[in-house]
Amino acid sequence: MKKGLLIILSGPSGVGKGTVRQELFKDESLNLAYSISMTTRKPRPTEKEGVDYFFVSEAEFKDKIEKGELLEYAQFVGNYYGTPQFYVEKLLGEGKNVVLEIEVQGALQVMAKCPHALTIFLVPPSMEELERRIRGRRTEEESIVQERLAKARKEIATQNEYKYVVENDDVVAAKKKIAQIIQDNL
Repeated sequence: MKKGLLIILSGPSGVGKGTVRQELFKDESLNLAYSISMTTRKPRPTEKEGVDYFFVSEAEFKDKIEKGELLEYAQFVGNYYGTPQFYVEKLLGEGKNVVLEIEVQGALQVMAKCPHALTIFLVPPSMEELERRIRGRRTEEESIVQERLAKARKEIATQNEYKYVVENDDVVAAKKKIAQIIQDNL
């Protein structure tokens, strides 16, 4: 069995990574598997354990860092996020094309460890649109919104580190572009 392709889908908070990922997964011909991230963040009302994230305590997360059990990890707005290495390797070994939907800091760590990974950076059509999307969630206090916007400006500056950059102005169009990129790299 052919080993799967490791795909990094990254970009600033609020750019629509999750929405685009959901659209990609509707295309069964891509043979995609989602790498569920681990976080110390509290779940949002619509999020489910083991589906959206593995929610753990800070102590549990730090234990996994010490044991080298994470492919990457980052601290963002006071919470830890990371990718369980064993889970990704298991899926790749099954021939699945594994999508890591991760923040920029973590993506750069994975790119250093896995230079063969297919890297895709999702950009917003404008900073104004990104701010509208973040505020539209209505899940965070103003200070967190401002922190996310400041971080987004820095993250957008890293887009040249990625093999591909795709604008998410329209979810269906962005999905089609990314699906073609994946097909071209299989």
